[in-house]
Amino acid sequence: MSGIVVIFDFDKTIIDTDSDNWVVDELGATDVFNQLLPTMPCNTLMDKMMEELHLNGKTIEDIKQVLNRVPIHPQIVPAIKAAHALGCDMRVVSDANTLFIETVLEHLGIRGCFSEINTNPSFIDEEGRLRILPYHDFHKSSHGCTLCPPNMCKGKIIERIQSTFTTEEKKTIIYLGDGAGDFCPSLKLAEVDYMMPRKDFPVWSLICENRHLVKSGVREWMNGEDFARILLHIINSMILTEDIKNNVDNTSQLFDCKFVTIAIGALPKPLYVPH
Repeated sequence: MSGIVVIFDFDKTIIDTDSDNWVVDELGATDVFNQLLPTMPCNTLMDKMMEELHLNGKTIEDIKQVLNRVPIHPQIVPAIKAAHALGCDMRVVSDANTLFIETVLEHLGIRGCFSEINTNPSFIDEEGRLRILPYHDFHKSSHGCTLCPPNMCKGKIIERIQSTFTTEEKKTIIYLGDGAGDFCPSLKLAEVDYMMPRKDFPVWSLICENRHLVKSGVREWMNGEDFARILLHIINSMILTEDIKNNVDNTSQLFDCKFVTIAIGALPKPLYVPH
């Protein structure tokens, strides 16, 4: 392993849409969703929407078929496979749900790249309906974070992942995300880590407004091409730096999503935030 832990949000990061909205829209339940949206938390709403779809005759197979058509930039999958081949420990931290994420990753052929998926649990009940539960059961107790929705604090998940690192291990986290819920975990990253916010999305705006609170390096990205190029630049440069330090020549093994060597000098410039 390279000592690099890459943590991905799912919606609008790995895939280029919100999986909840995609399923609801594609299966014709947008109007009901919009009516209920102001009345309950999103996680609770999605469980309710799965009931609505079930009552309208939509099956689990219908949901999976819709998920298999979800839009994704063509460079995302090669980039994930490349990062995995370079020895990165890959994980997902997402406010979607287990069935949605695993269905998409399996369809794309990259489920095996990820050692862990942290998301809202889901299961199929005896009636064949998909049930979606909160990651943090806020009906029993609050997770205590005011930055995050009641069902999931991604910052606490990052802290749990960090707690598994031993003092002998030198681990670097690269975190990619887009939404407001990705701001809390960005505050948990150390100076050696990297935050990759999607430009012009909520987490990017929050970081721009609060740059002094984020200790890690920040590398913004806009689309799948940026996602692949910047992520693999960071990974390759870190591996190359470590190899130089250890007097090891592994340059032939460094590649990006197009499987070409990347020079360390090609690293993107840090995010500029005016004061």
